[in-house]
Amino acid sequence: MLLRFQTTPIRFVAAGLAALCLAAISPMQSIAVDGSASRPNVLMILVDDLGYGDLSSYGAEDLRTPHIDQLVERGIRFDNFYANCPVCSPSRASLLTGRFPELVGVPGVIRTHRENNWGYLDPNAAMLPTSLRNVGYTTSLIGKWHLGLESPNKPNERGFDHFHGYLGDMMDDYYVHERHGNNYMRLNDQEIKPTGHATDLFTQWAIDFIGKRVGQPDPFFLYLAYNAPHTPIQPPPEWLAKVKQREPNISEKRAKLVALIEHLDDGIGRVLQTVNDGADAEKTLVIFSSDNGGQISVGANNGATRDGKQSMYEGGLRVPTCAVWPGKITAGSRTDAKGITMDLFPTICEAAGASFASPIDGVSLLPVMLGEQANVAERDLYFHRREGGNRYGGLTINAVRRGDWKLIQNSPFKPLELFNLADDPLETTDLAKRAPKVFNELSSALRAQVQRGGAVPWQRPAMRDAR
Repeated sequence: MLLRFQTTPIRFVAAGLAALCLAAISPMQSIAVDGSASRPNVLMILVDDLGYGDLSSYGAEDLRTPHIDQLVERGIRFDNFYANCPVCSPSRASLLTGRFPELVGVPGVIRTHRENNWGYLDPNAAMLPTSLRNVGYTTSLIGKWHLGLESPNKPNERGFDHFHGYLGDMMDDYYVHERHGNNYMRLNDQEIKPTGHATDLFTQWAIDFIGKRVGQPDPFFLYLAYNAPHTPIQPPPEWLAKVKQREPNISEKRAKLVALIEHLDDGIGRVLQTVNDGADAEKTLVIFSSDNGGQISVGANNGATRDGKQSMYEGGLRVPTCAVWPGKITAGSRTDAKGITMDLFPTICEAAGASFASPIDGVSLLPVMLGEQANVAERDLYFHRREGGNRYGGLTINAVRRGDWKLIQNSPFKPLELFNLADDPLETTDLAKRAPKVFNELSSALRAQVQRGGAVPWQRPAMRDAR
């Protein structure tokens, strides 16, 4: 039975800044849950830097991803789904808070060294696992956290009952699991030193967690966050050899990435098989997505889009996404409805019958997934990233999409560009001078959104207190 809202829906329409400011929902929305309705388990799989064209089901011809492809076939495929940011931490913050990332203090990448750190998750931000735990879910994060290295922003302090994974950003080695010589592998608060490829470790830990939940009366929320296929591109040797044998004309660079993705797909297949073996598949909502687009310099394929990871062009933002819920979501369905990472927060809450005590920016996509409506109400989608180095200078790059129009500033030192994605999906023709009315409207809206983000601290407290 479908869970339905008793009062004003979580879903929120944002068309321009006025709607963004007025549409924040009231705290503690109540949700009517039929006593006979069972809450689904939720398995949220987020992979790292997977290109829009780097699945067989999304057009790749030189790789094999049968398990993720089967997910796509068994549920609904999104053709127009966006990451909130073209880099890691902000999109993860959006997933877990339902907000634009700069509004919860994560406009850029959270890193080990303070001088190169561009985010601090707001300790007061409402978190998805907390909302789910409040309605009886056992919550677990397996894999990559990347939203803080110290209290109060460690997973067990932000709503997760169980954490088995990696606190930091990228690993310098998939087998050593360190970053700049620091070990960020943890079992809850305990530092651990496991052996093996990180993908295999996260897969096995997810299998272990699901196995323990079989037969338990309370549902689980498992956020399975792989660090693959992020750099370093380091597949197990046997997987690389298999790709080279099958694809004799493939380049070394591409072969390594394909092998890393295929190894990832195999791990996801093992996790899904564990769900099936436990007879929980029929009552499990599975969502799959990527935190941003693929990194072109290591051979990623972002399909028919421009550019890749780090970029505000479509290749950095559009990501493969699907959802499966047997008996609820029609197998083999497909939608061009626009979704974004922060929408997954209210989507999961609605499916689970959970409430939350904070305004959000996301829109529940559950009606689209269930085939009840073809689209969501039109709204502006904003994208924001702060970064350091000479390329960015601690400044921001930004974009806004309104309907078919997209305004983008892909460098803080270059002019804004305007594209019409319906006519120009590869973003080749700048219409800034030809469509001044649209340009001025969108640039005004974008500036207002940047101002909203500027009100939220994003530096660690020690940095804010420095004189």
